[in-house]
Amino acid sequence: MRATRLAPLATTLLLVTLGVTGCSDDDATEPESGASTSSSTPSESTSSGTPSDSGSPEADTPSIEITFEGDTVTPNGERVAVPMGQEIDLVVTADQPGEIHVHSTPEQELAYEAGTTTLPLTIDQPGVVEVESHDLELTIVQLEVR
Repeated sequence: MRATRLAPLATTLLLVTLGVTGCSDDDATEPESGASTSSSTPSESTSSGTPSDSGSPEADTPSIEITFEGDTVTPNGERVAVPMGQEIDLVVTADQPGEIHVHSTPEQELAYEAGTTTLPLTIDQPGVVEVESHDLELTIVQLEVR
């Protein structure tokens, strides 16, 4: 029953992500000579915790963006569907170094630095895997491995 409730949410989030990504190129204009422009990367503009493509040639690797600011983390306990046996990237943006605990079999501890760190992760068994910050005593995300 959970899968039927999550499918529309996952589809909606994917469509919103694609819509935002598609719209960003439409707004781009050619800068005039000497004019400066700024742009944001997908990791700067998205922190929803949903799998997303990085826009690179290796866009086959889904990613989940995680942001630590002080005593808070985003996402905060959300459930995200991920493919079994395929590498996913946890893209961590943090104001200080720390460690993420992945309650898979076997369990994994992934260290990250202050700033942005990409942590590759592969889960080979189906089920729900909790990703936690033991320092904050918070569940970051629940990976629904299929």
